[in-house]
Parts: sequence; C-alpha cells; structure tokens
Amino acid sequence: MATAKTPGPTADQTIKRISAEYESLSKQLKVIALHIEKNRDHVGIEGIQEMARQCGVQPSAVVRFAKHFGFSGFSELQAIFRENLSRQLAPSRNYKARIRDLIESGSSNLSSVDIAKEFLAGSVAGMHELESNLDATAFKKAVDLLTESDCIWVAASRRSFPIAAYLDYALQHTEKRICLVTGLGSMHQGQMRSVRKGDVMIAISFSPYAEETITVAKAATERGAKLVAISDSRMSPLSKLAHVTLVVQDNSTLGFRSLSSTMGLAQSLFIALAYTLELPYKPTT
Repeated sequence: MATAKTPGPTADQTIKRISAEYESLSKQLKVIALHIEKNRDHVGIEGIQEMARQCGVQPSAVVRFAKHFGFSGFSELQAIFRENLSRQLAPSRNYKARIRDLIESGSSNLSSVDIAKEFLAGSVAGMHELESNLDATAFKKAVDLLTESDCIWVAASRRSFPIAAYLDYALQHTEKRICLVTGLGSMHQGQMRSVRKGDVMIAISFSPYAEETITVAKAATERGAKLVAISDSRMSPLSKLAHVTLVVQDNSTLGFRSLSSTMGLAQSLFIALAYTLELPYKPTT
C-alpha cells in the first residue's frame, strides 16, 4: 500500500523560513531572499535567468539559494509559488505587465486621464495583493498589542509620514494616550525619553528605510516598548526590531509609488482595534 505523500511547505511558510534565516545568509542570497519576498507573485512565472538578472547574480546562485532551503533546485522552489497563482494574483500581474509595456514602448502620448487611470489601476492591484497576502496571525497579534497597551506611539518619516498622521488622528478616538513622533526641531530622540515599558510603537518605513524611524524604533524597544512594524519586508531593518511586522507592497506607477495599500492597511488596523475595544460611533462635528 502506497503511503500518502507528505505535503510540501506553502509559499507563506517558505517566506517565513527565509525571513527567520535571513541574517545568516551570504550577501548574494540575501538579495535573492528580498527579491522573492517582494515579488512573490512573479516567482511562480519568471524563469531562473530572469530572476538572476533582476537580482544581479548568476543563475547558479539562485539554485544555491533553493538548495539552501531544502529544495532540489529552482523548479521545486518555484512550484510552491505557482499554486493558485492565477486566482490570487492575476490583477497585479496584468497591471504590471501593462506598465512594463508602456515603459518599454517609450510612449510619450499618454494623456492626463491615461496616467490617472494607470495610477488608479495600480492602486487597485495593490489592494488585491494586500487582501490575498495579509498575514492573519500577524494582524491579530498587532491588534492584540494595541488593545493591551495604554499608550501608543506612532513614528514615520518622509513618504510614510502621512500614514502616521492618519493613525495619530484615528487613534485619538480611543481612550488611550497617543503620541506622534514628529521629529519637529530634530527632537525625536528627546521624545523617546517619555517611552515606558508596556507602551507600543507603530513604526512605518519602506525601502530605502528612513534612518530617523529606525533610530526612534530602536530607542523605544530599548526602553521596553513593543514594536508593531509596517514595512515592505520581514527582512527590513525595522522588522528586525519588531514584535510583529505587517508587510505591505504598494505598486509603483511610472516610477511613483502609491500609498493606497499602506493607508488601507492602517485604516484596517484602526477599525479592527475600534471593534475590539467596542468603541461607540460618534460622528465628528
């Protein structure tokens, strides 16, 4: 009687294992690890030569990466990312292919409306990706940490600052103490002296990661606060400090990165917290 074949790891399980071992990888393998996490929708369809080209490594390095994580080669690694690919990721893949065609054609005839529609299509595709790839366990843990803390800090810089400003506004509707790290007058490090054990900080940063945000996140954790990171990788410097990381990838349209998915995640985090706290609805005046 034939024994049942043991099911292999899922894409999520593989990403988590890669993240756990990231620091021990060589420089080349780290590049491949980041590429796989940020482009998981493409791993199931792109060939080894294309992946190697995008990572700036030889194909043999991609094979070495696959074998490091227990796969027989690139094909076996690729197979786990291919499952249910068309159902989950077609909107994003179609959008990215269209953008690539526009760029490669060198078209300079796009109207303002064309550009707006492409940007909105990218935002929609990013939201589909977020919905498909949202880590339910990490999201629940983040909500639990915020629920249990009396004081929530919010930190972000540059492109990510609008997300922090929104969270500061939304969280003010709770009974918790809310502190926005603004960096006004370069006094962000001084603000960290008010952080106490049991506080929670939400820190938001994407590649290239804002040094200011990483600095205050590190200071907060050193003072006993727990960190909820919103970032584009479980292997980002912010994620290394975090108790939990919520990963989100915003699409780039003609070189300009959207904030739609990140704002959607931030709003979802607040709504989930409000529901947990059973906050009554109070219309603003």
